Amino acid sequence: METRELRYFVTVAEELHFSRAAERLGIAQPPLSRAIAQLERRLGVTLLDRNRRGVTLTDAGRVLLDEARIVLDATTAAAHRTRRAAAATHRLTLATKAGANHELLRKLLDAHAAEPDSAEIDVLLCGMGEQARMLRDGRADVALMQRPFDALAGFDTEDLLTEQQVAILPAGHPLAARTSLTMADISDVADLPVARWPGQDGTYEPGPGPEIHDQSQLAQLIALGHTMAVLCASSRSWLWNAHAAVALTDAPHVTTVLAWPPLSRSRAVAGLLRTATRLR
Repeated sequence: METRELRYFVTVAEELHFSRAAERLGIAQPPLSRAIAQLERRLGVTLLDRNRRGVTLTDAGRVLLDEARIVLDATTAAAHRTRRAAAATHRLTLATKAGANHELLRKLLDAHAAEPDSAEIDVLLCGMGEQARMLRDGRADVALMQRPFDALAGFDTEDLLTEQQVAILPAGHPLAARTSLTMADISDVADLPVARWPGQDGTYEPGPGPEIHDQSQLAQLIALGHTMAVLCASSRSWLWNAHAAVALTDAPHVTTVLAWPPLSRSRAVAGLLRTATRLR
């Protein structure tokens, strides 16, 4: 199989529409259809069911979609890491969710910069749940991620910090005057629904709270009294005067980890890991 064929197939599988897939790829539809048909003949299976109602994936197609994404990510990662290895400067790219673990990240960067011959670190701020994809496709060498929220399967990790969770509320709300809360206390507040975060697949669970896309949106909605959020205690570092943080006594603890691709031979990654271990 060629990576071009896999890229074509993944695009069709994501769009479930040949015309839209062809437009996204910047090619005409007939050669795209021929490429998919050739791939099916080569594998000896039907990947897509085509009928008047549209296109659907077969069981074999769903398997290939998962496998093809892994292959394409690995190919892209190989190119990114090879270019970085050839660069004149000794650099490392660290991905982290915008607004997360600000104090921990600052301490890690400062401690690493003080090490002799340490690599320069470029911080790549990303959206919720994007760190894993950035590690897989090579845009990042390491990432700060959180257990149990982020998808850590397939990565090597080092625990850095375990902390309590807190409820972030509008400062003027009655619950903000409490010294502590339970998950039951905040589960069904009529005027203040809990914000909803995307899952690892990017979808949102149903519920009355707003769908959150980034930290600035969340901060504004809480300040306006439209929602509350459950976050790590370290999130206190970015709160406004319009916010209040109250400890949640029964919420699961969250562990921030340093994650990197398995079997990494990068000296720069090893150096950052040594710094992180000493800092912990």
